[in-house]
Amino acid sequence: MGSLSRQLHIFFFPFMAHGHMIPTVDMAKLFASRGVKATIITTPLNSLLFSKTIERNKNLGVDIDLRILNFPSMEAGLPEGFENMDSVTSHANAGELIIKFFHAVSMLQEPLEKLLQECQPDCLVADMFFPWATDAAAKFGIPRLVFHGIGFFSLCTGLVIKQYKPHKKVSSDSEPFVVPHLPGDIKLTRKRLPDTVRQEVETELTKLVEASEESETKSFGVVINSFYELEPAYADFYRKVLGRRAWHIGPVSLCNRVIEDKAQRGKQASIGEHECLKWLDSNKPNSVIYICFGSVANFSASQLMEIAMALESSKQQFIWVVRRDKNYKEDEEKWLPEGFEERMKEKGLIIRGWAPQVLILDHEAIGGFVTHCGWNSTLEGITAGKPMVTWPVSAEQFYNEKLVTDVLKIGIGVGVKEWVRLRGDFVERKAIEKAISRVMEGEEAVEMRSRSKKLGEMAREAVEEGGSSYSDFNALVEELQRRRP
Repeated sequence: MGSLSRQLHIFFFPFMAHGHMIPTVDMAKLFASRGVKATIITTPLNSLLFSKTIERNKNLGVDIDLRILNFPSMEAGLPEGFENMDSVTSHANAGELIIKFFHAVSMLQEPLEKLLQECQPDCLVADMFFPWATDAAAKFGIPRLVFHGIGFFSLCTGLVIKQYKPHKKVSSDSEPFVVPHLPGDIKLTRKRLPDTVRQEVETELTKLVEASEESETKSFGVVINSFYELEPAYADFYRKVLGRRAWHIGPVSLCNRVIEDKAQRGKQASIGEHECLKWLDSNKPNSVIYICFGSVANFSASQLMEIAMALESSKQQFIWVVRRDKNYKEDEEKWLPEGFEERMKEKGLIIRGWAPQVLILDHEAIGGFVTHCGWNSTLEGITAGKPMVTWPVSAEQFYNEKLVTDVLKIGIGVGVKEWVRLRGDFVERKAIEKAISRVMEGEEAVEMRSRSKKLGEMAREAVEEGGSSYSDFNALVEELQRRRP
């Protein structure tokens, strides 16, 4: 990067949800490892989730600072200690609490501005859910980069649908429409669109999305956790056709090179990494299906029962990560068939809570991944070279499914028809079993595995010296250095 008269200093401000914090912390580690001074801004309870990672990196000579802003839970009408979306989405009245949570988040603008004024960083990388961050940074002449936490394909799809409204030109919720002007002849239905797109009535969430889009157009640009070779047509479309400034620097998860870093991303894992690896080591290559639906999806007991029955009848080895709502008592596990764990103890491993996902996916025993298609999980699956069973629930996950199944051709849809926040659309056991079998066995599985493996190799090449993400990272840093006073 050449000699610097003064070290470049970047603030990273993630939204308080695991799916946003994990890649932002990885991003901060990436910048810090390449000679940039990185400071993560977060709240007291959220800082505990990655303090060990920061400490371990400091011991390795990668210095990341941490600055804490108090989270106004009580002022926004939230219970004390509700500083993360995980607390909100697992609560009985999640819908009401989500609005209060976003209100609390908006109250962080003033303390952020004080911090910006005090530290005068060279750039602020702030999450899309902080639309006020562009104006806050501009007050002090600081450029703001937006972090959406999703890839080019979904960004393009969302913007094109908003602009041309093709979903309003079909006669029913289930009639397919082509997303106009987007490369690849992508077809969707109204049922698969986020509720903020479908709703005619303005809500707090639709207002937030509007404000986020407006603040992006005024920002310095967008930093994206993806790599060019994964979605070249959509990277070009986003920058050249939609005219957005963007830099791809991913997959950022690849900055975690040692077992501890891979195992300790996000919350404390519910299983020790050595126990997990020992179980995986006892299985043959490509023989285990890994099932995980991220940190937000909260399936009903009856849906979990269908998954259990499908796993048993599929006769596949499996690791199944189950997130249970806090309203359920742990001893009332009516979501499992009677005697299931005893019958499956040789074939499967159930992890209740948080799993070391990157560590699991990277293991040669994993032959397929049943995923909700959140971008972090999708990209981690791609990076590990694993074919997928796609099971989108909400957010932009139906768009990501299209990328996996229709564009990259490395996945099979489980057959979800409708966008349903948190709980997801119901899928029956036969459909689950069929999709798992198609990804794990037969000629189709071999072809998908071959394509997946090539993409995994491309992902790793992208972040190495001379790779597309390595080069875009350098271009971004150089541009930030040039505009510095």
